Amino acid sequence: MKILAIADVEERLLWEGFNAKRFADIDLVLAAGDLDPDYLEFIVTMLNKPVLYVHGNHDGGYGRKEPGGCICIDDALYVYQGLRIVGLPGSRRYREGRYMYTEKQMARQIRRLQPQIRLLGGFDILLTHAPQRGVGDLDDLPHQGFACFGSLVERWHPYYHIHGHVHANYIADFRRERELPSGTRVVNAYGYTTLECPPVPHLSYGWKQSWVNQRTLKKSDGLGAQEEGLLGAGTSYRL
Repeated sequence: MKILAIADVEERLLWEGFNAKRFADIDLVLAAGDLDPDYLEFIVTMLNKPVLYVHGNHDGGYGRKEPGGCICIDDALYVYQGLRIVGLPGSRRYREGRYMYTEKQMARQIRRLQPQIRLLGGFDILLTHAPQRGVGDLDDLPHQGFACFGSLVERWHPYYHIHGHVHANYIADFRRERELPSGTRVVNAYGYTTLECPPVPHLSYGWKQSWVNQRTLKKSDGLGAQEEGLLGAGTSYRL
């Protein structure tokens, strides 16, 4: 499965200069936050592939306009063609804001997800806006990562941790990708990048998958009317 991962800036070649042939082999889009909802709507329309997203710390305005046709996986788990994806939004709290959290608050959100993760026997991709603490983050509070992300990854060993938030122009030695001792590849999706996902152990998790996905779709802002509609959202997906 080939994944297009995006975050933080709207790339011209994915919008004004879009060329469908260039991205014809993409199977899934994962958006790691701080992106214009119109941009996500454009991508899901032009690629005709599922777009799963988490909110970034600058996405407070999404309440007025969620990106149509996309699936929000904030504090949720979603399974697509056997790929188990956990989503966690926002950044460290450095001021008042809708998608900003203390370390304690984020750890609590992870604990609430653990029963679903255990039900599916783990997960394959962690999609967040912020990075892990000490893995591609910065020392200033607004761009520090969450230590609890590291604990989550160490516990379950997903294939990928995909994040955004730390822009390429913030640091001189920007690194797109790192590999942890556990084998997890940490990818900063700033702008865009493409990833190949290894074959999944199961194409379907049966009723467990259906239950988890329906919970996520019900929480997903702006998707209530699409549970039987656009891009197979909801029960019309062949999951």
